[in-house]
Amino acid sequence: MNSKSALRIGLWLLAIPVVATILFLLSAWIGSSIPRNSGWEEPASGVEIMVGDNGIHTEIVMPLISPVKDWRETFPASDIDAPYRAYTHVAVSWGEREVFLNTPTWGDLAISSALRAAVGGDGLIHASHYVRPAPGPSNRPLRLSEEQYAKLVAIIEAQIPPYEGRETYPGYGTYDVFYDAPGTYHLGNTCNQWTSNTLAAAGVKIGRWTPLPGGVMKWIEEPVTD
Repeated sequence: MNSKSALRIGLWLLAIPVVATILFLLSAWIGSSIPRNSGWEEPASGVEIMVGDNGIHTEIVMPLISPVKDWRETFPASDIDAPYRAYTHVAVSWGEREVFLNTPTWGDLAISSALRAAVGGDGLIHASHYVRPAPGPSNRPLRLSEEQYAKLVAIIEAQIPPYEGRETYPGYGTYDVFYDAPGTYHLGNTCNQWTSNTLAAAGVKIGRWTPLPGGVMKWIEEPVTD
């Protein structure tokens, strides 16, 4: 093989991940722009939840107690290290087990773990307890009717093993915990896809394929602040 052939092969090998990344981002933008429940409108009254985004991962933030559901029954504060605070909300998200358990910060995420998760990994539920979380660009309020919220609750509850005999895993701080959950994580079924699937099943207008957080958040209005 001469030097020109070797150079050509090297350039092709370098181009493959670049092209794959561009195609993924383009397909994510297109897929997240196709709505589900296109006729849905936010009701004037009901239960206010929030959708949180840390730049990589989204979560559904719900009131700890409402006329529809008391989440203390499903996610008791006794499962976390600081159970005695006056928690008002619980945030629920889903993700890949090894990434969740072995990545306390995104800076700790190893390339090998990310690649392994992209091709398939077991699911895990993350539950975080909050005290009066403030709305903002990364924590956007969303109002559901009580009927829609009841659907959301049922969808999440169906993915949590019964409390008796349930195994828990330590969270990142004193306020959160992990639980076993069904489902297989992969590039087509990410944590952000779980968020949009859960909202869509409750009837909310949301993108069809949302592997990235921006694909979820662009459907939820940013709150107006003074």
